[in-house]
Amino acid sequence: MLNIGLLGCGRIGAVHARSIKQHPDAQVTTLSDAIPAAAQALAETSGAAVLDSDALINSADVDAVIIGTPTDTHYDLIHKAAAAGKAIFCEKPIDMSAARIRDCIRAVTAAGVPFMTAFNRRFDPSFANLQARLAQGEIGDAEIITILSRDPAPPPIGYIKSSGGIFRDMMIHDLDMARFLLGEEPVQVFAVGSALVDPEIGAAGDVDTAAVTLTTASGKICQISNSRRATYGYDQRIEVHGSGGMLRAANVHENTVEVATGSGFQTAPTMHFFLERYELAYAREIAHFVEALRQGTPPGPGIDDGLKAQLLADAATRSWQDGTVVTLG
Repeated sequence: MLNIGLLGCGRIGAVHARSIKQHPDAQVTTLSDAIPAAAQALAETSGAAVLDSDALINSADVDAVIIGTPTDTHYDLIHKAAAAGKAIFCEKPIDMSAARIRDCIRAVTAAGVPFMTAFNRRFDPSFANLQARLAQGEIGDAEIITILSRDPAPPPIGYIKSSGGIFRDMMIHDLDMARFLLGEEPVQVFAVGSALVDPEIGAAGDVDTAAVTLTTASGKICQISNSRRATYGYDQRIEVHGSGGMLRAANVHENTVEVATGSGFQTAPTMHFFLERYELAYAREIAHFVEALRQGTPPGPGIDDGLKAQLLADAATRSWQDGTVVTLG
């Protein structure tokens, strides 16, 4: 049985606790949160003991830690967990600074502990199926990839101000997905963005509507479209056009029932937001982490994947700010 310590008992922490509870070979033994009430509430449903973060990390009753705390706490927690010899599962982004992520890589490498970056969308059944079929050559060589990601509504302006910007906060999932599908690293990034949804987002120095074009050395192209608003619900789609055909993953709806009347055809709404849409992906990524540790194989995506996605997000931010194409080394 893998004993897991959960750092962070907010929204994502509760999701991971539920996923672990469903797994026959793992359990949450301890948990911690800066807000005592949040820790106590999750402890009552999980049966875990509440400890402070240092005691949790150094507990002999913990084999691995899940870091679901605010991003600005990840750096210290990763270093402490690595020094304690714990396997680490960390929410994205690892840190807002690529230099600090490199520090984390050095600490994790020196300690020799497994590390997984929580890019949960790789574990979505449809997206994973699309990637596997693409890798098997079902549509030949990928030529152009289109990734659409639109939230139902923008987050509070206070969150925007501390998020690191749309490219680092929201699009980083899509940038990782682009790497997952392209099979080679982008070498050029060009980004545009506007504040069309909420002028306060623009006043905070960010954008709410953005597009990025990635190009690889062989000429493959990936287009990413993001918006903080979709009046019709949470929009998550992927299309890959290749030399021998096309693969497409559509939105997931609340149900598959379709009604046809004289007014036309109508389907159910899409899943409301990411917690509902990616519920199975969250469970599958935890299952992968547990199984990798049980078998002694490296879990993935790893810490290097977290860095590479962050570097793309940084490049997209610079491109948008400067209006130039950013070339990556």
